[in-house]
Amino acid sequence: MEAAPVPVAETKTRRPEPSFAVTGLLVTDSVMVVPLDYSGKLPGTISLFYRQVVHRNKHEEEDLPYLVYLQGGPGFESPRPLDSSGWLKQAAGYFRVILLDQRGTGLSTAVTPQNLPERGSPAQQAAYLSCFRADSIVEDCERLRAALVPSRVREGRWSVLGQSFGGFCCAAYLSRRPEGLAEALFTGGLPPLVSSPCAAPEVYRRLARRVLLQNRRYYERFPADVARAAAIVRHLADQPQGWVETPAGNRLTPRAFQSLGLSALGFSHGFERLHYLLEQAWDGSRLSLRFCKEFDSWASWDTNPLYALLHESIYCQGDEASLWAAQRALDAPELRREFDAVAAARENRQVNFTGEMVFPWMFEDFKALRPLAETAQILAEKRDWTPLYDAERLARNAVPAAAVAYFEDMFVDFDLSQGTAQAIKGLRLWVTNEYLHCGIREG
Repeated sequence: MEAAPVPVAETKTRRPEPSFAVTGLLVTDSVMVVPLDYSGKLPGTISLFYRQVVHRNKHEEEDLPYLVYLQGGPGFESPRPLDSSGWLKQAAGYFRVILLDQRGTGLSTAVTPQNLPERGSPAQQAAYLSCFRADSIVEDCERLRAALVPSRVREGRWSVLGQSFGGFCCAAYLSRRPEGLAEALFTGGLPPLVSSPCAAPEVYRRLARRVLLQNRRYYERFPADVARAAAIVRHLADQPQGWVETPAGNRLTPRAFQSLGLSALGFSHGFERLHYLLEQAWDGSRLSLRFCKEFDSWASWDTNPLYALLHESIYCQGDEASLWAAQRALDAPELRREFDAVAAARENRQVNFTGEMVFPWMFEDFKALRPLAETAQILAEKRDWTPLYDAERLARNAVPAAAVAYFEDMFVDFDLSQGTAQAIKGLRLWVTNEYLHCGIREG
């Protein structure tokens, strides 16, 4: 599964920008130019933006080890350090921390709804986007490591810390380029079914049940919101067109309203955020401007479209297509009634919100995604995905590895995580119910 080496001439590092201080930290911004397509099928290069962060009292230590942090997603940039706190404070005292904007995000040749159509036809766009998955992110990391880490520091190897989707990238790293790693750390990100050509159907079947559990917990916490949510859905369904247009031009349909669960049900304080949103929903008999504006800002479809376009593909690594697995899961007879928002509202039942799921109708309801609908369909039907994981190599893994799995994680199935933990030789697993999926931001 190892990718063919890319000539050094194809990787270029630009002069770093001047360092700046953030409370307790020294930060240096840099850019590297790397190939778009490591297979060589598509020409061109992209830029990789990364920040080196180190404790201000450690920056002159030449032999300080390196740690690269891989953000959750897919399609989100690395966090911007505002102060010395949380996990970064701890890590920056022991490592030179590399905050990498994964390709297509942030300042790394970001994919946007505005620039993606410039790549050509929907088929050409889909081919371009196929270069933005975990396999390519691993190759980016290897070129970055080769340029940054001196051979005298742990023989040129570095540590990798992956949160959520970043953990999926860690598993791909162990599969494809383990020789570059001193250790691998996973937080809420052990990928499911690493031997499966497409884990998406099983992932979303299980996710639907966890989402229903979180809905039940939400309404037990805020029982008055049963009536509030139902009233909003009835109002939307009763509109002549079946939706209300938001200030951003999105269509607030009953199904789009349900998608608020993506950010509300699985994160700390998500229940509270959703409750406070619903209690301010009305301005007389109309939905309030405040509510509609907050709906627009609740998710990042307009600024981070890779999340929608590539989400199900993170589970694909072979000749099977995802084929809108989340939609198929909710269309199953045993779940269809549970997620029928309009029927629930008419019958005064609780309206169940959805979770971390991307649906084909999102490319109708969300304005920024509408021009990308055909591209999304091509990706959903794609059956020739590059392999991501090597189960045999993981079974004989020699890189020290450790992971935390969150018992009540709504985003990454706990039971499937256990299977992957057992599949990676030597991995040490910590299980906790103290935190939800975003535990790394709270610990």
